[in-house]
Amino acid sequence: MKHTFYTVIAAGALATIAFDAYGQGLSPLLGHAKLAPVPLAGQTLNKIFGANPSGAAYLLHTITGLFVYTLGYLWVARPIQLRIMPTLPWILTSIVYGVVLWVFALYVMAHLVAGNPPFLGFTGITWVALTGHVLFAVVAAWVMEAQGIVRKPAGEQAAYA
Repeated sequence: MKHTFYTVIAAGALATIAFDAYGQGLSPLLGHAKLAPVPLAGQTLNKIFGANPSGAAYLLHTITGLFVYTLGYLWVARPIQLRIMPTLPWILTSIVYGVVLWVFALYVMAHLVAGNPPFLGFTGITWVALTGHVLFAVVAAWVMEAQGIVRKPAGEQAAYA
């Protein structure tokens, strides 16, 4: 349990750093859009609670990366994939999971909750966000898979050893 907890934190931290470094650093350096996840989180807090206290949006972004999205792979995406397509490589699962995160962030949260255009209008930021979310998912999954904390279906443990 302790190993799993620390691995999830490490996976989320490394994946969040990769997401932010790409979306706020590398992408603009390459002439592409710059991601702004903290302002989007603030906009979401304002819509839901009517307020965005100082630091709350940053904390929401950090907690989402450290725990929520990371646990989504560990407890939802990978177990579902292992049940329906047990031989599919984890990296393909993580890429699909990254696309799902992108849809959740840019359609559900940014559009349905915060009131922005769907997928932020399919501008440059849309595609940087897609790449960033896929990168996040691959990094988080890689850490968890490398540390062996992903639970395999009962009776199939030997097939994955």
